[in-house]
Formats: sequence, C-alpha cells, structure tokens
Amino acid sequence: MDAAWAVPAESDDSWRIDALCAETDPEAFFPEKGGSTRDAKRVCTGCPVRAECLEFALANDERFGIWGGLSERERRRVRLQRRGTISA
Repeated sequence: MDAAWAVPAESDDSWRIDALCAETDPEAFFPEKGGSTRDAKRVCTGCPVRAECLEFALANDERFGIWGGLSERERRRVRLQRRGTISA
C-alpha cells in the first residue's frame, strides 16, 4: 500500500471517539460571552477522556469553548501555573 494512503492505527485525537461531548449539543461547549458554562462542565465531569481533552486544548492553544472541563480563562491559568513550575 502506498504510504500516502496508509491510515495510522491510532491518531493523536483518537480520544475524541470516547468523548461524552460528542453525544451532546455542541452549543453548550461554546456559550455566548457571559453565558453559562455549567451544563458543559457537568458533561465533562463524567467524561472518561477529560484529561486527554484538556491536554489537547492546552497543546493547541484553544482560545474558545470548554475543553477538559475548563473555560479559556481557567486553561490560561493552568498554562501560567505550568510555566511557573517549569521555570522555578
């Protein structure tokens, strides 16, 4: 088989298959400015791939939406804490 057509056995975002958010309304994860994030975070609480989702968002500098149970502001705080830990 030509390497260009080969499909990797497991891609970096294979965790998405098990994400509970895939079974819910995506609007909840991207609320309007000032809108509630409560429903999205509730879904994330029971998600088996929450950690993978959060790491994806941090690695890809996602600026919008709820990822891994955290808002953009909360993810920014995590990034700053990690930088502080690394530089300390």
